[in-house]
Amino acid sequence: MGNLARKYQQEQRHEQQQQMVKVPKKVKVKNPWLSPGEKALGLVFTAILCYGAVHIVSNEAAIYEINKEIQDTKVSIQEQKKVNGDLEMQIGELSTYERIWEKAKELGLKLNENNVKAVQD
Repeated sequence: MGNLARKYQQEQRHEQQQQMVKVPKKVKVKNPWLSPGEKALGLVFTAILCYGAVHIVSNEAAIYEINKEIQDTKVSIQEQKKVNGDLEMQIGELSTYERIWEKAKELGLKLNENNVKAVQD
């Protein structure tokens, strides 16, 4: 039993020495992937990028609306030109010499060639 007691004491001393000799583990300091300044710059860059994207999209939408208004205006101009052309044709038809003479007769006007005066420019 003496031998067993010695073995036990040696094991205890050995454990104590190991505990004393044990070097505390170094705590690893985690270096952040990005510094706070880099994070701020990244945030500012992202904000500017988003603002630019929204600005471009809104400009494109405005351009689209203006182009649509231009096309609508062109269509209305074409329609008005067609109406004007039809009216000019009516003017041409209504201003013929025969028609004017008929209207003059209906209103009781007579042609007196002695009363006609020529107008010079």
